[in-house]
Amino acid sequence: MAFYDSIKLEKGMYRYGSSLTDVLESLDPSEAYKGSELEGLDAYQRQLKRFDIKVGGSRSDKVQKFFETSDSAALFPEYVSRAVKQGMENVNYLNEIIAAKTIIDGMDYRSVVSAPTDDEKALKSTAEGAYLPQTNVRTSENLVKLIKRGRMLVASYEAIKYQRLDLFTVTLRQIGAYIAREQIKDAVDVLISGDGNGNAAEVISAASPTTETTTGTLTYADLVKLWAELNPYELNTILAPTEVMKDLLTMSEMKDAKAGLDFQGTGKMITPLGASLLHIPSISGRKLIGLDKNCAIEMVQSGGITMDTDKLIDRQLERATISCTAGFAKIFPDSAKVLTY
Repeated sequence: MAFYDSIKLEKGMYRYGSSLTDVLESLDPSEAYKGSELEGLDAYQRQLKRFDIKVGGSRSDKVQKFFETSDSAALFPEYVSRAVKQGMENVNYLNEIIAAKTIIDGMDYRSVVSAPTDDEKALKSTAEGAYLPQTNVRTSENLVKLIKRGRMLVASYEAIKYQRLDLFTVTLRQIGAYIAREQIKDAVDVLISGDGNGNAAEVISAASPTTETTTGTLTYADLVKLWAELNPYELNTILAPTEVMKDLLTMSEMKDAKAGLDFQGTGKMITPLGASLLHIPSISGRKLIGLDKNCAIEMVQSGGITMDTDKLIDRQLERATISCTAGFAKIFPDSAKVLTY
C-alpha cells in the first residue's frame, strides 16, 4: 500500500553511501504507483508534492517553505544535493572521457591495470591443443589518490528565506559546476602524468617530415600521426586548451560543410578524423591529448555529494560544506597519448 504521505522524515535518514532518495525508495517504492497520477515521480519528488514544495519555475516557492515543519526541513539537504549534482552534470565533460565510474565506501582503493605488449594485443591463431595467449590483469601497485573538492556555503537563514528556490538553485548548480571543473582538471592530470604507477602518457612530437623537429604549427598530418600512434585503440576523443582549439578550428580541414554545420547548429565540435573535440582550458602549453574514452581512465568516487546535514536542517544554513571526493586511475596506459607542437 502506498503511504508516501505518512512517512516520518528525520535527519537520521541521511546515511553514508546512500542518498535520502534511496532510503525513501526502500520505504515507498515507485513501483507501487504505476498507473496512478504519481507515476513518473520518485520517492523524493512525492515528498515534495506531499508538502506542496515547488523547487522550479517562475512560481517556485521560497526557501522558507522547506522549514515550515520538521519533516519538510529534512528534505532540504537532498534538494541541495540534487541541485549541486545538476550543476556537475551540466559540465558533462567527465562523462565524455571516463570509461568506468566506481563508487566506494572508504578512502582506499586499488584499481586494476592491464598493459599488454604489441604481441599480446594481436590475437594470433592457436594450434590445436596449444595454450591460448594470456592477458594479465593485476591490481595497481599504488592506491588511487582521492581528492576532496568542495565549497563552503555561507548564508544565514534570514538572508535567503524569502528567496525563490528557482533562483537559489542557480547558485547551487554553480557550486556543482566548480566542483566538476576541478575534477576534470584532476582527470587530465592523470591522463598526462599517470596515477602514480609509472603510467604517464607517451608524448608525441608534431614533427615536420624533413627536419623531425617541432614546427610550432599544428597540421592535419599531425592529427593523422596521433591517430596512427594510438593504434590499436580508437582515437575518439581529443582534449585541447584554448590556444590549441583555435589552431584546430582554423585548419582548412575543419572548414568543410559537415564540420561547420555541426559546430554552428549544435555547438559540438568534431575533428576531421571523427573524434569529439573537448575544450579543456586547464591543459598548459601547446599540446593536446588523444584518447580512447572507452578504456583510458576510471573515476573512483568515495560516496556521493556530502554535506553538513545537521547544519542544513537544525541551524538553517549558516556555514555548511558541500563536497565530493574522487580520484582517477589509468586502465590501459597506451590508450591515451599527448601530442606537442
